[in-house]
Amino acid sequence: MKEVAETFEELEATTKRLQMSEILGELFRKAGAEEVDKVIYLLHGRLGPPFENIEFGVDERLILLALISATGRSADDVERLYKARGDLGLATEELLQGPGESLSLGEVFTVLESIAQASGTGAQQRKVRLTTDLLRRLSGPEAKYVVRVLQGKLRLGVGDATIMDALSWASTGNYSLRPVIEKAYNLSSDLGLVGRVLLSKGAKALEEMKPQVGRPIRVELAERLPSAEAIIKKMGRVEAEPKYDGLRLQLHKDGQRVRFFTRRLEDVTGMFPELAEAAVRQISVRDAILDGEALVYNPETGEFLPFQVTVQRKRKYRIEEMGARYPLRLFVFDLLYASGQSYIDRPLSERRRELDKILTWDEDDPIRPTERLITDNPEELDHFFTDMVNRGLEGIVVKKPDAVYQAGQRSFNWVKLKRGYQAELRDTVDVVLVGYLTGKGKRAKFGIGSLLGAVYDPENDRFRTVSKIGSGLTDEEWGEMKRLLDENRTPGPPPRVDSIIVPDVWSAPKYVVEVQADEITRSPKHTCGKVGKEPGYALRFPRVLDWIRTDKGPEDATTEQEILEMYRMQFVTGEKRGRRAVGRARRPAA
Repeated sequence: MKEVAETFEELEATTKRLQMSEILGELFRKAGAEEVDKVIYLLHGRLGPPFENIEFGVDERLILLALISATGRSADDVERLYKARGDLGLATEELLQGPGESLSLGEVFTVLESIAQASGTGAQQRKVRLTTDLLRRLSGPEAKYVVRVLQGKLRLGVGDATIMDALSWASTGNYSLRPVIEKAYNLSSDLGLVGRVLLSKGAKALEEMKPQVGRPIRVELAERLPSAEAIIKKMGRVEAEPKYDGLRLQLHKDGQRVRFFTRRLEDVTGMFPELAEAAVRQISVRDAILDGEALVYNPETGEFLPFQVTVQRKRKYRIEEMGARYPLRLFVFDLLYASGQSYIDRPLSERRRELDKILTWDEDDPIRPTERLITDNPEELDHFFTDMVNRGLEGIVVKKPDAVYQAGQRSFNWVKLKRGYQAELRDTVDVVLVGYLTGKGKRAKFGIGSLLGAVYDPENDRFRTVSKIGSGLTDEEWGEMKRLLDENRTPGPPPRVDSIIVPDVWSAPKYVVEVQADEITRSPKHTCGKVGKEPGYALRFPRVLDWIRTDKGPEDATTEQEILEMYRMQFVTGEKRGRRAVGRARRPAA
């Protein structure tokens, strides 16, 4: 555990991604196949992959009780030091000055598992006792990071992309294996497993990995184009489907057992019992993986309700009551696995034929395939798009019939066309919040006046600012937003955030909000798309729609490249007001 803590300290001391990858690569090499998965899980503040839903169940109060017991200091002393440092991890390090007992990573991991597994009567007391005993046996630096893991506040600035580079470095001393590692990760959603297989069996074993029921596959995503004409010109003959504003669900069936995973890789199986029952009845094969979108609908009118209504079904309690109040339909648009066979590398046309064979349904069934149009005629595609919009949907998703399923990728094999792409920007943007400004006037009483929003740059695993958002929330929501962002407050810029603007409060990237803006403009104040001395790109007059998108994580935010593409699309139809010079938006340097 000592080497893990020392490596974590090295990571905290640098913001250079390549240096981070090499530091981590050395740690992975030392950990070897036996413990590399444990290191990777701890880097994410977890004990397993995200879809296993393992929670520590330890809050700040319980950690303080354990610290008081472990150090023999008074509650006043411990709380005073915590308040002075502003970081429970730093306070822990200062309180525990001893050398520790040189526990191995495996020993620490086992205790953390016991803390997470403690349940039932007296669970909180057992968690405090286990945490106390563990802290007593650790050195200050080791205890600092254990406390941050328990809090969910490790914040080393290490994302999946950096971990994948580090695994390649650990195996080869270079980054040549990154594509192989990423493909295996996209099929398994488990970087710990990928690391263990790589270091124990080699790259060839990763290349042979296949989808497995019970392990979510990272979803494929769509690019944007401005019109039906542009789509047909680029893609040729296409298959078009409605674009629903619902909850992306991946259905896994293994006999009588059915599981559902979100695009954030959360296991939400228990929340949708009617869909699980229907899957057993409607899917004719024993094992299958299907990709789809779930929406709440009004059974009397057939009308589909907005996302913020659908997301109310994503809950752990009052499930039957909410199911009766908000019935769901799951529209399935892809088959990824069936009867022991992977369909990932087969063309869409074949995947859809097989889906139609194994899925039976009638008008009363909650699971059904999406309707589709196959065409190479832009007018026919535009009519289909208009029909979907008139029915209250977002638009359409258009796909190449001969394309394979590109798990975890965004490409022009899938393209979305949403209402309002023409002329001014009416498409929404998903931004991740990285801080806030305290504001003046009416909102001064809340201590928050505007939000600093960023988009994701996957090539460099960083978040680059694109907007200051000052409208769209009620007074109560502003107060709640401040509370949530304060829980993730950081003393300076979070490690992966690239910002010229310095907010009054920085917050680690966690929450994603959907933002509507009038247009995208060039701005010297924002880093999105910024290259050298050129200005970046910004959202003009942004406002929050609804509330936090709980179905999306920071890396699911709109990408920097999407913002550049949306900027270009504002000019494509020639409907932009005024005669502005159209500068070709440049792709930022890697």
